Amino acid sequence: MNKPVILSAGGPSILACGAWLKNTVCVTRGNEAYVSQLVGDLDSAEARRGLDDVAARLCRALGVRPAAVAHDLHPDFYSTQFAQAYAADIGVPVVAVQHHHAHIAAICAEHCIGEPVLGLALDGVGLGTDSLPWGGELLLVAGASFKRIGHLAPLPMPGGDRAAQEPWRMAAAALFQLGRSGEIARRFPHQPAARMAEGMLQRGLHCPATSSMGRLFDAAAGLLGVNEKQSFEAQAAIRLQALAERNGKVPPLAAGHRIMENSRAAQFAVLDFLPLLAALADCPDPAYGAALFHATVTSGLAEWVRHAAAVHNVRTIALGGGCFHNDILSRTLSDQLADQGLRVLTAREVPPNDSAISLGQAWVALKSITEGG
Repeated sequence: MNKPVILSAGGPSILACGAWLKNTVCVTRGNEAYVSQLVGDLDSAEARRGLDDVAARLCRALGVRPAAVAHDLHPDFYSTQFAQAYAADIGVPVVAVQHHHAHIAAICAEHCIGEPVLGLALDGVGLGTDSLPWGGELLLVAGASFKRIGHLAPLPMPGGDRAAQEPWRMAAAALFQLGRSGEIARRFPHQPAARMAEGMLQRGLHCPATSSMGRLFDAAAGLLGVNEKQSFEAQAAIRLQALAERNGKVPPLAAGHRIMENSRAAQFAVLDFLPLLAALADCPDPAYGAALFHATVTSGLAEWVRHAAAVHNVRTIALGGGCFHNDILSRTLSDQLADQGLRVLTAREVPPNDSAISLGQAWVALKSITEGG
């Protein structure tokens, strides 16, 4: 059994069932939260049986009967279905927790945070409260409640989830947004579906919009010719980081991003990196382009967070989500925010990726019960 995460306060025991990728289970006992070993991605029968077994064994080993069971918002996740069935079987309520709220809550749990925080959640995808795929979110988190106060400007995903495995599709989406869709087939001659993707984008067919930072990395990799198809998760982002490190530091692109206030929703801001993508589309040097991408994205995020911190009068910033495995992004952004006098919290005992989701779910469910959130 892993060493527990010590929480700021105790309460009834919670069983939290995690997400789809990098699944873990978390069980709380008093002020201790026990996160299981990695179960893994729940796309196989073996992994699903593993979730069943781990949840039962962890509750049994700790001698607890959960007072509530927490799960992700996505109804099709096996972890969600397991949680609902388990809760019904033992007669306790379920608590649905939005994916990115859980990412930030996991950071709060590790740092014993009681006050509201500004959470920057950057990852591949998680279902939002509007049933759209989120992944580049600015959240105001106060225990069991959160408010989405900003997000990255959405990009369409031609082919839906397939775009997550084929970065050329996100590059095609960027070209479409830039009014350059006529370049798609020429730029990607080895992709038989390129012309089809262009047509899908023009007609808006099977092109859900996403605010994902992971997909922004994919778009950059596709535009720079770094990676058109991925052999494993985050391959494009890993290659971009390696190229940026090889190139060395460069200054951010002036006006490479823009923060757009939404007049229909007070104090709501969208961060748009389309100007950066336009520059990458015309960049002949992939290594320089990768360095420019990292520098501009980090600079834009820092400005965005500083703006929100001032508007909402919050000085504590929590950084969560799998994109923070990127050392350039994590280190540089943390330094820039700290230089502005902001308190920056990052993952410590549990990685920032989806293996932390169960801890965040447990923390939110516990707050919901003990504080009536």
